[in-house]
Amino acid sequence: MKNIVLKSPSKVNLFLKVGKKIKNRKFHQIQSLIFLTNLSDEIKIDKINKSKDKVKFIGKFKNSVKNKNNSVNKSLSLLRKKKLISPKIRYEIIVKKNIPAFSGLGGGSGNAATIIKYFLKKKKITENIINYFSKKLGTDFKVFFKSNKIFQEGFSKINKFSFNGNFYLLIIFPFLKCSTKEIYNKLRDYEVIRKKQYNKKISKLELINKLKFENNSLESVVINKFPVVERILSELDFSENCEFSRVTGSGSACFGLFLNKRHGTNALKRIKKIFPRFWCALCKTI
Repeated sequence: MKNIVLKSPSKVNLFLKVGKKIKNRKFHQIQSLIFLTNLSDEIKIDKINKSKDKVKFIGKFKNSVKNKNNSVNKSLSLLRKKKLISPKIRYEIIVKKNIPAFSGLGGGSGNAATIIKYFLKKKKITENIINYFSKKLGTDFKVFFKSNKIFQEGFSKINKFSFNGNFYLLIIFPFLKCSTKEIYNKLRDYEVIRKKQYNKKISKLELINKLKFENNSLESVVINKFPVVERILSELDFSENCEFSRVTGSGSACFGLFLNKRHGTNALKRIKKIFPRFWCALCKTI
C-alpha cells in the first residue's frame, strides 16, 4: 500500500420527513431522498511502522473535527474489533476536510464509509456487517455505503433510487454548528409518514415537481435556533432559475437546486456578494 488517495463525498437531503420515535427504539421514523455530491473530502491512507495509528486533518475545516473521538478513529477501532483488519498493522490517515462539519452534509459519516469500504474491498460484505457499522456510526453511514442516490424509509430501510439525472446544488454554510441530537430533540411538529412512490423511474422534471411539494421537517427548528437561515433560503429562492431551496439534514447548511451549471454559477456570484462571510460552493450530484 502506497499513497492511496480516496474521494469521500458529501450528501444532501432533497427532502426529509421526521415522524415520532419508533416504539421501544431511540430512533425516529424517517423518510428522505438523499443524493451524494462531488463536494468531497480527500483521504490518504498509508501503512506505517509505528505502535499507534496516526490520524491527521488538514484543509479549510480541519479545526472543526475532534482530535480523538472522530469517525476515522472510530472506523479503525471497529474494523479491528470485528477482526476485519490486522491488529498488528498501523496506518497513517490524512483527511483533507473540504466539507464543513456540523452542517448536515454528512462529512464524518462519508469519511467512515469511504475508509471502511476501502478496507473491505476484497472481502465479502454481508448486510449484517453493514448493519453493525451503521449501528455504531449512525444511519448516514449506510447511506454512503449503499449508493449515490438513496430513498430512505424508516431507520434501516435504505433503497437505491433509480435515477440517471443529476442536478447542480449551490450550498451555503453560515459557519453555525448544528448538533443533530439537539435539533431532533427540539422538534415537536412530527410528520405523519406515508408511503411514497420514489422507487419507480422518473424524469428530471417530474422529480423536481414532486420535490417542490416536499420539505425538511427540521428546517423550522434550525431557523428558530439561527434566524439567518430563513434569509439564506429566501435569497436562494430569489435567485434566477433556482428550482427550490432547503436545509439539508439537521443544518445549518442550505442548498438551492439548479438544472445546469451556468444557472448555478450565476447564482453563486450573486450569493457571494450578499453573504461575503459565509462559505459557498457549487457542486453536482453524482
